[in-house]
Amino acid sequence: MEFSESEPEPEPESEAGVESGVEPGAVRPGGRTARVRAAVLLATGDVLAEEGFARLDLADVARRAEVGKTTVYRRWGTATGLVADLLLDMAQQSVPRTETGSLLGDLTANARLVRRTLADPRQGALFKAVIAAATCDPKAAEALHGFYVVRVEEWVPCVELAAARGEVPADTDPFEVIRAVSAPLYYRLLTTAVPLDEATADRAAAAAAVAACAGVYVRPRPSRNEP
Repeated sequence: MEFSESEPEPEPESEAGVESGVEPGAVRPGGRTARVRAAVLLATGDVLAEEGFARLDLADVARRAEVGKTTVYRRWGTATGLVADLLLDMAQQSVPRTETGSLLGDLTANARLVRRTLADPRQGALFKAVIAAATCDPKAAEALHGFYVVRVEEWVPCVELAAARGEVPADTDPFEVIRAVSAPLYYRLLTTAVPLDEATADRAAAAAAVAACAGVYVRPRPSRNEP
């Protein structure tokens, strides 16, 4: 998920990745435009990881990316625009889901992927910065929510397949199951200094799987009084 103006170095798989494009929501072209966007997004991620959202300055990003300030101001406009495009690209380049043939296996793969992302020094700091920005900036919050919609939807079929196999009740809410896997990992990242290890990820996956099989995430049925 690293990006640079030159050829990117290979990175270990993590939940989010970045590559090329033009503007937030636009189709990604190739050539110089892609290289400029990659360099700008790399610089944006570096500033977020090193200094936080409050220090994200378009002129500084342009300097780090070695591109013209006018280019950055014209294409992204604001610090929030940079964050939104970074999250969009991270979602688009994210690692696809793993299907192991069992709910526990799939949720464990998801939990370990999230753990690798959050335990990475750069990526963990980057996510902390973006989450902090989302608490005070509506556009940053919208971009972050969009990122997680993409990531949760990617893994939802694992729960749907488990329901088809009879592992969980047919009316299980797959979105809630996937969110339940990563929630403990984010909680530990944001509230403690305890390292995120693989055992923690495995426990989160096991807890979500047991709860799902027990019917905890079954969608509530409408009341008879409801129209």
